[in-house]
Amino acid sequence: MATGNTIRIKAKAKSDTVEVKSLISHPMETGLRKDSSTNELIPAHFIQELTAELNGKIVMTAYWGIAISKNPYVSFEIKGGKKGDTVRLTWTDNKGESDSLAVKVH
Repeated sequence: MATGNTIRIKAKAKSDTVEVKSLISHPMETGLRKDSSTNELIPAHFIQELTAELNGKIVMTAYWGIAISKNPYVSFEIKGGKKGDTVRLTWTDNKGESDSLAVKVH
């Protein structure tokens, strides 16, 4: 499993598809939860967009909101992929932060 700062990806070839499994480290704060010590709302901080690419071509875009859990796990298949291809995941959050990681398919 390859690891970036916030993204872990495993991409495995299966027949004519690539199975992608990923874990993203992110607080995914809704903006609705209160800090127990101050009783103040914790500001919203969540991933808004996640894209997946196969060899540089976007194959999936997910638009997320506050309903996604902390440290989200994502699993999906890409048709037409094979060993040696490159899979890249990129996320951007509501504060303008982002991360990206590319791995070779095994």
